[in-house]
Amino acid sequence: MANPEPQSTPLPHAAKEVSGAVVRFVGDSGDGMQVTGSQFTVAAALAGNDLATFPDFPAEIRAPAGTTYGVSGFQINFASRDVFTPGDSPDVLVAMNPAALTTNIRDLKRGGLVIVNSGAFTATNLKKAGYEKNPLEDGSLDGFNVFAIDISKSTLAAVEHTGLSKKDAERCKNFWTLGLMFWIYDRDLASTIKWVEAKFGKRQELVDANVAALKAGHAYGETAEISHFHYKVPPAAVAPGTYRNIGGNTALAWGFVAAAQLAERPLVLGAYPITPASDVLHELSRFKHFGVTTIQAEDEIAAICLALGASYAGSIGLTTSSGPGIALKGEAIGLAVSTELPLVIVNIQRGGPSTGLPTKTEQADLFQAVYGRNGEAPVCVLAASTPGDCFYMAIEAVRLAVKYMTPVMLLTDGYLANGAEPWRIPDIADLPKIDVTFRTDPEGFHPYLRDETTLARNWAIPGTPELMHRIGGIEKSFKSGHISYDPENHELMCQTRAEKVARIADDIPELQIEVGEDSGKLLVLGWGSTYGAIREAVQRARERGLSVSHAHLKYINPFPKNLGEVLARFERVLIPEMNLGQLVKIIRSQYLVPAESYPKIQGQPFKIDEVEERIRLVMES
Repeated sequence: MANPEPQSTPLPHAAKEVSGAVVRFVGDSGDGMQVTGSQFTVAAALAGNDLATFPDFPAEIRAPAGTTYGVSGFQINFASRDVFTPGDSPDVLVAMNPAALTTNIRDLKRGGLVIVNSGAFTATNLKKAGYEKNPLEDGSLDGFNVFAIDISKSTLAAVEHTGLSKKDAERCKNFWTLGLMFWIYDRDLASTIKWVEAKFGKRQELVDANVAALKAGHAYGETAEISHFHYKVPPAAVAPGTYRNIGGNTALAWGFVAAAQLAERPLVLGAYPITPASDVLHELSRFKHFGVTTIQAEDEIAAICLALGASYAGSIGLTTSSGPGIALKGEAIGLAVSTELPLVIVNIQRGGPSTGLPTKTEQADLFQAVYGRNGEAPVCVLAASTPGDCFYMAIEAVRLAVKYMTPVMLLTDGYLANGAEPWRIPDIADLPKIDVTFRTDPEGFHPYLRDETTLARNWAIPGTPELMHRIGGIEKSFKSGHISYDPENHELMCQTRAEKVARIADDIPELQIEVGEDSGKLLVLGWGSTYGAIREAVQRARERGLSVSHAHLKYINPFPKNLGEVLARFERVLIPEMNLGQLVKIIRSQYLVPAESYPKIQGQPFKIDEVEERIRLVMES
């Protein structure tokens, strides 16, 4: 169907109630798809839906307009039930140009709704996207409900009265599109109008134009041609409390601010900008009034050394990066191991190796986190599982770092960093205090005196009377803290540092079964951001009568104490992960179980259907 024209007299149409939907917005980087998706997300949240989002960015900052590698996307899954992933196949695809259509149409459900900006389907753009014929005319989209609307032309008409130039006026087309989607899913315009007024308040003509485009798109929805695509998604049942949408990077930043308050210590972030970690630096820079110091260093090495110096001085030292930056920080992480200082390192993983896929997600830095340093240099390794969970794992990383006087590496990834979900804001009074104790007694002091239970060395702030000491990268004596080249002492210190990390297992929760029985034929074991896809897939498989359960790891070094026992209760173990099989190798080596790998390394998160299908194949083999 091409270019339906609105009726002169709109007809009233009742919205059909549905339990949920998956919508994907795609277009050029300059088409405002991230803004469109974000505003649609806010409207869904205000309507009370549970939701999950997945922004997908091109790797190049200014990819040529109209090309397939310049497509930017935003997918949202919103529903009246619990939502754990951004969804597999969209119900609705909004494509602003041919490149967006060709790179995304394969994911759309058969019979799904396609809304395309026919005004962008010029001969030049079709050629850039690799089309020999116009897909709006050659029948290749016959399996879908297609609405080809000249959104560009409609937008220009809607904002003509504002006096904007044609170039500026065309930039409003994402709000025209958003208005149409608001009508399709029966959403209120008020939140977006308020956002536009705040965003463009200094230029009233931009406020007027974007609001006019938004309302024009909404009004278009009343046409007879599109009226039967009108839905209402009821609110989801949620526990009482105050909620907000939160992305993983924001949750991380807030978690570290909370941890510093719980520990009653200043927080110092040393960071160097890198995708997708930079937003943590940006967010934390807003919290100076909470005693947070953020330092944008000249490079990754300087960044971690700044943070390590802050830890030495008694602050909460924090550094954030992604895989390439963590590689550069490797020697300083080893220094933190040797000095036994409570440094927190965040690795927001992305596609590698080297520059790799900087805006795409991956879990391929697990080996780097567990093993990637010279010498025997063990660190505690944690992994967040959802955007909201990043808040709590940030607090946990700080707690373990200061209690055990050890570096802690917290793993997230691009999917968690940029995705969002509704998050219940906790009462700070409900969060447990983080105890921090400094050595002040000079009697018998040396820097490597240890707690008998945790093996943590005492933490003495420089300047404390009569507690002058030195620490560093050269091996120290177990008994005095002085430099030592004694062979037996070096072995004892290596064993002690490893045992200290191992004892963290006494201080973390045991592994729980998330879905299913405590024993059975198949356990699907995951870690990090695969949580949602695995949970949903296992639940579906169980509904088909399969004996399958799901467990998820947040603690990777050390593992929960009961992991071996849990693994032994199942006949087979399947491990999906976004790498070529890193956790599965660690599990095989430590527990001698024939765990089966399900790798995916495409820069995209797992789909529920993919995991469910692999479960079926494993159970049938």
